Amino acid sequence: MSSKRIQISPSILSADMARLAEQAQLVERAGADLLHVDVMDGRFVPNLTVGLPVVRALAGCCSLPLDVHLMIVEPDRWVEQFAAAGAAIVTVQAEATFHLYRTLQSIRQAGARPAVALNPATPPAAIEPVLDQVDMVLVMTVEPGFGGQAFLPGMLPKIEQLAGLCQKRGLTVDIQVDGGINTAVAGPVARAGANILVAGTAIFGAEDPAAAVSQLRRSAGNEVS
Repeated sequence: MSSKRIQISPSILSADMARLAEQAQLVERAGADLLHVDVMDGRFVPNLTVGLPVVRALAGCCSLPLDVHLMIVEPDRWVEQFAAAGAAIVTVQAEATFHLYRTLQSIRQAGARPAVALNPATPPAAIEPVLDQVDMVLVMTVEPGFGGQAFLPGMLPKIEQLAGLCQKRGLTVDIQVDGGINTAVAGPVARAGANILVAGTAIFGAEDPAAAVSQLRRSAGNEVS
């Protein structure tokens, strides 16, 4: 895989929702590359978070590209609306749709970058037929639904396998990881092939979120090969 700069996508799941605009602007000034927005419906995962109004509000107060992860059932019903609300990337779960190819096409046609996420138990082979249709694959390194969980070390070989599939097919697909990402695991996941790190607690739970963004990037290294 060609060298890629490590990107940091702070997750608002761990932000202070009473000061969301302020916290989004804080990590923007700190040099974050994206802003990760987890949309949960209480059905695909056992939690409820934010929806279209929050995405619209963030798009209006923050210039970071919004990295919107739909952890919802029937995502095909919503992808166009999230793109219209300001999502730069729309990620759907591979397990949540019966028509993944069509859903990914709908995202691109709506003007956003299409991406697909894999739960820990879902192998890379499940999305190999659509790898040429996505700009990014998100590897969940915890079971989705709640922040603050510990990283699952067993996901490192999965990241390596996915990176190998992309390299074999000559695809320049970003590999994002989300779940338990901190300075201790940033290096290993980057060496395994990930180039976009989502972090919630490690950034917004830190005394200085701005410094945490820089520390995470340094821990991961500037490039992955």
